[in-house]
Parts: sequence; structure tokens; C-alpha cells
Amino acid sequence: MTHRFDRRTLLRGAAAGAVVGVAGGVGLRSLLREPLPWDEAAFPTPGSARVAVLRASNYGGSLETTVLDGLRAIEAEVDGANVLLKPNLVEFDPTTAINTEPRLIAATVLALRRLGAASVVIGEGPGHRRDVQDVVTRSGLASALTDVEAPFVDLNASDVRQVTLRSRYTGLGQLSVARPVLDADIVISMPKMKTHHWAEVTLSLKNLFGTLPGRVYGWPKNVLHWSGIERSILDIAGAVRPAYAIIDGIVGMEGNGPISGRPISPGVLVFADDPVAADTIGATLMGFDPDRIPYLTEAGRFLGQTDRDLIDQRGEDPEQMTTDFERPPTGASINAG
Repeated sequence: MTHRFDRRTLLRGAAAGAVVGVAGGVGLRSLLREPLPWDEAAFPTPGSARVAVLRASNYGGSLETTVLDGLRAIEAEVDGANVLLKPNLVEFDPTTAINTEPRLIAATVLALRRLGAASVVIGEGPGHRRDVQDVVTRSGLASALTDVEAPFVDLNASDVRQVTLRSRYTGLGQLSVARPVLDADIVISMPKMKTHHWAEVTLSLKNLFGTLPGRVYGWPKNVLHWSGIERSILDIAGAVRPAYAIIDGIVGMEGNGPISGRPISPGVLVFADDPVAADTIGATLMGFDPDRIPYLTEAGRFLGQTDRDLIDQRGEDPEQMTTDFERPPTGASINAG
């Protein structure tokens, strides 16, 4: 491995981010001024996006067909590509719904192969657990992947490559991204539909925290938390740039997410060729106003589409599929009124 990590430089950037108060929306909104906190040449003005919302009441039956329908609805192009699926895998608790469902991940592997993907790898770097294999096994993911003969890669233990940031939210300058993520032709973010006590909702964008190894950033990715959750979401998404998103909203989590909340069953899957658009529709399906989620509105300025007039909505009408999630404890005031 050739990577050299200057932790002192990283911590200086993190401390600078922490000073301005970035845990909530006020610190992030203070950046809405010139000069723009991103390189305009690296981020063209977001264009139109395709999002499909499909009903899915459970994880059984013809789930593979449903996933295939969703990918076709957004016109996903994966033929001949090496694909990395990035699910949300955090902890294992059989009483709640923390992780992306293993059966959905396995169904997605099969659907991608039917669409011509050359290879499909599942990669995740959980922020809370150093023993990743234990979570993979206890969650049922290991068994599900064995059934479809798909490999799992522990991104916390992977080699890394330095990515120079073209956005300037955390002040870190560079990010150490797991090499399998950067080597993939296509990255698909597969989050669980959940509330988050610091970020309001955790969907396709927040899910990308797991592409940065814990062995570099600590547990639970401490450096990124010190730099500000919302600011880190924006810089990481700008570095990784996933091509597609599939949100697991068959069973989600409400209340004190992303770990300690309660299961809730919206019965939906969201597919998109733009993770920002995916999260805009995902938040809407949860009963949140996307315009009042600071990191999401900021992402809409340069990372993807939040304007509903420019989102080509396919499948079900999100307005008719909304399930009101209980707000996270620290987020109720942001979305009040």
C-alpha cells in the first residue's frame, strides 16, 4: 500500500470545521455565499433526473423482478460494468431495522447480472463496528451473498487512494477513499430509509460515509463527525459521485435513528439515476420537506437535482405514497410548521 496519511493535517481541518458549528443547519447555511464552496468546472449545473418509486410490501416473492423493473424504469446502464453496491450496514439488532435488507441486496445482484453487469461486489465500511465480519454474518448478509455467489469487501480494511476534494465544506482538502469504490465502474448507493438524529434523514448521500475506512477516520468515523456531519456528507458525495441509488423503504426506521429508532413499513423502493433526486423523493416519502433539510438543499446546488419540475417521476406518485415518519429527537424543530 502506497498511501501515506497525515493525521495532524486532517485533524487541523476537522477542528476548523468544528469551530464554526456544523452539527446543525445554521453552520451549513452560512456557506451560502460567494465564493462558491465548490469548483464549478468539476460540478456542472445539475440537469434532469429520473426517479422511480415502486410498491414492495415485503422482502419475499419476486423481489428480483421488482428491482429489475426499477432499474429499467430509470434506464440504468450497467452492461459490461464492474459494479460496487454500497448498502447500509451498521449494527445488528433483530428487534429493529438498521441495515439494508440482505434479501434486497441479493436480489439487486441478480437483477444487475440480468442487465449485463460484468461483476457485482458488495462493499461497506461500518462506522460503529471494527469486527465487520460479525455484522455481515449476524445480519444474514453473508448467507444471502453466498446464495448468489457475490463477494463482500470490508471497506474499513481496504487500501485507499487520496482524492483531492473539488468541494470545500469540511476544509479537509483530501479524502482517503477505499480503493474498491474508486476502482468500480459504477457505484450504487443502497441506503436504508431512516431518520437521523443529527442529519434529519439518512439516505443515499449520508450512506456514503461507509466508503471511507474507519482505520483512517476512526470509529464512528470521528474525524468526519468533528468536521460536521452535513459538511462531510457534501464533500464525500462530491468525491465518490455514485451513479445510481436504490433506497430500501420496504421497512425503514423512524424516531431516534439511525440505530435506536423503531421499524416502520412504508412498503416502497426508490430507484434513481441521481442520488440527490433519490433523497429528495425519499425524504418526501417519509413526510419530510426536502427544502428544509440543509445538506440536501445545498447538494441540489451542485451535486444533483432537487427541483421536482426537473425530476422525471416514474412509477408511483410519491405524494400518494407518503408515510409520516416520527421525527428524530433533535430534528423536530427544523421541520416544524
